[in-house]
Amino acid sequence: MSSATHFRYEVLRVLRNRVFYAVTLALPLVLFFGVASGQRHATFSGTSFPLYFMTAMAVYGSMFAAVGPGARIARDISGGWTRQLRITPLRAPTDLAAKVASAYLMALPTLVLLYLAGAMLGVRLAASQWFEMTGLIVVGLVPFVVIGFVVGYLMPADALTPALGGIVVLFSLFGGVYGFELAKSGPMFDVMQALPSYWLVQAGKSVAVGGAWPGQAWLVIAAWTVVLVPISGFAYRRNAARA
Repeated sequence: MSSATHFRYEVLRVLRNRVFYAVTLALPLVLFFGVASGQRHATFSGTSFPLYFMTAMAVYGSMFAAVGPGARIARDISGGWTRQLRITPLRAPTDLAAKVASAYLMALPTLVLLYLAGAMLGVRLAASQWFEMTGLIVVGLVPFVVIGFVVGYLMPADALTPALGGIVVLFSLFGGVYGFELAKSGPMFDVMQALPSYWLVQAGKSVAVGGAWPGQAWLVIAAWTVVLVPISGFAYRRNAARA
């Protein structure tokens, strides 16, 4: 199997998954219109509420897309597909790269749809600002892609859906995705700022005020990535040793 064929296979698997459309596309869109429609002129966390909630819902859907490869990894393992791939010329990095690429490819429609929805409710940004916000979100999703790998290799397939869903919901809750912040100071706020989801949601605000992500945001994203990548490598080797 060639690399191009394998990549196409990974993308088609996601496109044929109706749950993907419901969780990463439909749900964030419905939530955005349901909540933001009545608060077009409200402000939140120093910016307009439609911009804040548009970014939050875009992050919500794209986080589900980012951890999505974990579910496919677990299904491949349980179905014996991973073992079959290991006896083919297809290299493991190629397989992982295809899953990463498919995760980002599936996150992009979520971003585009939420951007269009935000524009319908009055969100106005320059083209450069839209691209900058997208770039920040793409970078901030890296830890979630790795989380998907870790969980996919360590947990059985029948436990993956609730596990990944719970992980995203917790990151969303503490990251301010649902349109409210659990704290604005104190130890709880410190916990929130230590999560990549918090800074993902702040991407829209950073762009709107003409600033950039603070150094703490980059440090948090980098720290989570540096810690999680070796763990995912261990999880992969552990699974390969069992095969």
